[in-house]
Amino acid sequence: MAKVLLLTGDAAESLEVMYPYQRLLEDGHTVDIAAPTVKKLQFVVHDFVDGFDTYTEKLGYTWPADVAFADVDPADYDALVIPGGRAPEYIRNDADVKRIVRHFAEADKPLAHLCHGPLCLASAGVLSGRRSAAYPALAPDVEAAGGTFVDDEAVVDGSMVSGRAWPDHPAWMRAFMAILHEREPATA
Repeated sequence: MAKVLLLTGDAAESLEVMYPYQRLLEDGHTVDIAAPTVKKLQFVVHDFVDGFDTYTEKLGYTWPADVAFADVDPADYDALVIPGGRAPEYIRNDADVKRIVRHFAEADKPLAHLCHGPLCLASAGVLSGRRSAAYPALAPDVEAAGGTFVDDEAVVDGSMVSGRAWPDHPAWMRAFMAILHEREPATA
């Protein structure tokens, strides 16, 4: 089974962290949650309310981080997941996040990102020439980073799988799991 790293922080969207985390565990993979520091993270719930021009935000689940970004050796992991929410808006500026993301992109390891997750790829300079979904308001950000925005629930570009937001979970994770299984490390 694969060892998967999930990059996140405070204000990540609860469903976008917990769904892939639990789905990967259910399938028998090991998952480590990396954050700026090892602490209990506060996630949020983004939802849509009639009359609002954008999503609303409420407090969501709390969950402990397993490892700090600075302590991550990406060579120890087979795949990377970057959930959305607001966390990518600030973790993208972390030098270790850029280092980690570059490792997975350059090594062509399975990489899944959702919603605001492509902000981390853009900041790391690895979105250029790639096709990517994102929360639709981020289409200009994907394009400014040299990528092609695709408004779809599961965009596969080589070993990278992206989606728009939590309503895309079934298709997004189905596509990611297929790539993960294709590239799964051999067991002894």
